[in-house]
Amino acid sequence: MKKIRFNLALFVLALVLLSSCGGLNRMRNNADDIRYDVTPEVLEAHGSEVEVTIRGTFPDRYFHRNAILEINPVITWNGGEEALGSITLQGENVTANHQVIPRGGGSFTHTDRVPFRDDMRISDLVVRLNAELRGNEAEFDPRKIADGVIATSTLVVHDPEAVKVGDKFQRVVPETIESAIFYVINRANVRQSELRSERMENFRQYLRSAVEDDRTEVKAAGINAYASPDGPIDFNERLSEQRKETSDRVFDSELKRAGIEQRNNFYNTRALGEDWEGFRKLMEESDIDQRGLILRVLEMYQDPEVREREIRNISAVFTEIADKVLPELRRSEMAIDVERIGYSDQELREVYREDPSRLNLEEMLYTATLYDDLNTRYQIYNRTAQRFPDCFRAHNSKGIVLMKLDNVAAAKSAFQDAQAISNNDAVRNNLGAVALREGNIEEAEEYFASVSTPGDATNYNMGIVAIHQADYSKASSLFGNMAVVNNALVKMLQDNDDQALRILNNIDDPGAKAYYLRAVIGARKQDSNMLFDNLRTAVNMDAELKEYAETDMEFGRYFQDDTFISIVN
Repeated sequence: MKKIRFNLALFVLALVLLSSCGGLNRMRNNADDIRYDVTPEVLEAHGSEVEVTIRGTFPDRYFHRNAILEINPVITWNGGEEALGSITLQGENVTANHQVIPRGGGSFTHTDRVPFRDDMRISDLVVRLNAELRGNEAEFDPRKIADGVIATSTLVVHDPEAVKVGDKFQRVVPETIESAIFYVINRANVRQSELRSERMENFRQYLRSAVEDDRTEVKAAGINAYASPDGPIDFNERLSEQRKETSDRVFDSELKRAGIEQRNNFYNTRALGEDWEGFRKLMEESDIDQRGLILRVLEMYQDPEVREREIRNISAVFTEIADKVLPELRRSEMAIDVERIGYSDQELREVYREDPSRLNLEEMLYTATLYDDLNTRYQIYNRTAQRFPDCFRAHNSKGIVLMKLDNVAAAKSAFQDAQAISNNDAVRNNLGAVALREGNIEEAEEYFASVSTPGDATNYNMGIVAIHQADYSKASSLFGNMAVVNNALVKMLQDNDDQALRILNNIDDPGAKAYYLRAVIGARKQDSNMLFDNLRTAVNMDAELKEYAETDMEFGRYFQDDTFISIVN
């Protein structure tokens, strides 16, 4: 009896083992019955990551009640692989804490993401399955469930725009020089002391120099004659008229002596009566006691007679006003308007070559713009920054040229020098552009966000940042209607190929990337002529795009096409 019981135990154990192995074998042999739906169908890179959602569906009577199944999705490529998070499932009799798949069938959904690397552009998404049943394990054959990786989002053009704060150069500079003849109270005769004053002598010298200077053109002259606001109004109006006449004779004589021709409408004289505005200005600038009270009188009363009466009533200060303020208002002002004619463009080049020290700051900044050669332009801005070290514009312009010369490190130093002088929007934008060129997206975003009044350049740069963050809606809003490659790229990433194509067709000077994106749109529309014509143009403009196109999954269905092969080889 003992021997019979022993043999029976061995028999039961064998049945259990056979049942376990048979259950695992059935799951392994029928693994193709598991349906996998992958979103997106072809993996895509966005924001430097590849995100994928896998939905697996098990048919009726597939999943053993006592089995545990581990699914390991892996992106594989020639020479490497990147594993996504694993999924562990269990049968309905298992007491572990995994998702249960009933005997009658069920499903799971798993979403994960991994960093994108360029090697993944030709890759497979495979699943590797391991099952365990009552201590026995089985490894299933790997199964490919999707292709990867479309990397169109990485075609962003890294061409951030810098903001220049230009020169203030004026070829023609208007200038007005003034002098004055002062009168004794209630008189209109010009005193000899006024004619011999240093003030008048300086005015005469200016008139002579204006005539002698070939780069100065006298445009107009004029007189404004005034009376101080004390005394009867009618008297003061006649007095200002008389002062106009006497100063007119003096000024006319000085113009003739200097040899200045008086053309039609060249000379204008006016008698302006009592000078209340001049009185207000002098009072504001004075240290006279109770000046605030006097200024309030001017605000309260508009009638000149009432004003004068009220001011005279402030007897404590009127004497001081009569001594310090009113004499300055009894005058005729003489003015001459001239235009200073600056160097022509050719003259600026010549002067710079011969002796740059003869050029002022604005002339130096402007001269740099006359040269297309970036090295020459850099040399001028660099010399300007050395001569005028406190001019942030010189350092900023220097940095912009260095960016165009692809010397990003030196450009950064120049922008930092500019920022030390003036931490303004333009400089912050440009430091953000440097960070973007360096690949530091977070730092670039901080700089652009600090710009208080973003213009088109900063909006464009922030749009590039938004592409890197896979925020295509924001990027589209920032780009607006800009006819640029990155704007077209965003529309493509939003699956709006027709709008992207319209943008590409409106670019004035399309480069290789513009034609390449047209080729991608052609592939999406299955328009082989559009694809091949534009791809051929793109690779002719930039040979490096051949290698990229050869492994671009946007062209996956054309990889074996003879025309495609001839273009990329």
